[in-house]
Amino acid sequence: MVRGKIEIKKIENVTSRQVTFSKRRSGLFKKAHELSVLCDAQVAAMIFSQKGRLYEFASSDIRNMIKRYAEYKREYFVAEAHPIEQYVQGLKKEMVTTVKKIEVLEVHNRKMMGQSLASCSVKELQEIATQVEKSLHIVRLRKAKLYEDELEKLKAKERELKDERVRLCRRVGERPMGMPSGNKEKEDVETDLFIGLP
Repeated sequence: MVRGKIEIKKIENVTSRQVTFSKRRSGLFKKAHELSVLCDAQVAAMIFSQKGRLYEFASSDIRNMIKRYAEYKREYFVAEAHPIEQYVQGLKKEMVTTVKKIEVLEVHNRKMMGQSLASCSVKELQEIATQVEKSLHIVRLRKAKLYEDELEKLKAKERELKDERVRLCRRVGERPMGMPSGNKEKEDVETDLFIGLP
């Protein structure tokens, strides 16, 4: 007679559940014993029932096996966590170094702005003055270059406007103001006045 597969879910009937727990627990411990004998392996199994009762099987002293298991897990987790700890320590060192650099830069910046100069020696003040003069020279050069570029743009725009003015005056037949005339006769304008019908 072939046994059918049962659905793996909690058994609701308390009596049936207790009978199944007892049978399966015995079967599990039997398999654990066979594994230890056949393969010369150290096997331990612990089961807590629904009511909290402990059932255990061990092929040798269970205390020694638990101790061995704890040592193995501790070594495993320490070895696994070691690279992470090294990485975290590296990040902490890098953060400390960066904070120190930022502090030095902030102090230097305050001194360049003329603040916190009371603790400076004469040599430091001279170095700051030299640096400020160099910076000021660079700023002035840049400012002069920008003014020069802007002036060139304005001159170019002025030339474009003059050319456009000449072109427009030629189109309407007028002489641009300030421009010499090529024909004096064309400057004469008729001013005869006619009254009545033509």
